[in-house]
Amino acid sequence: MIPRLREVFVRGLRIDAAIGIYDHEHGRTQPLVIDATIRIDTHPIRSIKDTLNYETIGTLARGLIARGHIKLVETLAEELATALCAERSVQSVDVTVRKLSALADADAAGVRVVFENAPHR
Repeated sequence: MIPRLREVFVRGLRIDAAIGIYDHEHGRTQPLVIDATIRIDTHPIRSIKDTLNYETIGTLARGLIARGHIKLVETLAEELATALCAERSVQSVDVTVRKLSALADADAAGVRVVFENAPHR
């Protein structure tokens, strides 16, 4: 029997990043929390090569952050979603990036992007 839906996800991936548009945000890192849900094809899975390894999400996020300072959480979320869309068997991607220190009186602020029917499968 083949499932009707298959999603690979990571919740609460904590990463420090050089991110922000304000002068006081340059030259330092800030904590981010990333959540990602990736819908993949429902073909039979016999080994890890038949699915999206959830470690890929962290690897791609860390690679984007390692390139240097990012101005906007929107940029990081969209670049991560685009990179995930390029992975084999991906149908859709839902990425949330929360910046924990963005607002003094809030737990977090951030952005969520959803890419449906990724064209780069």
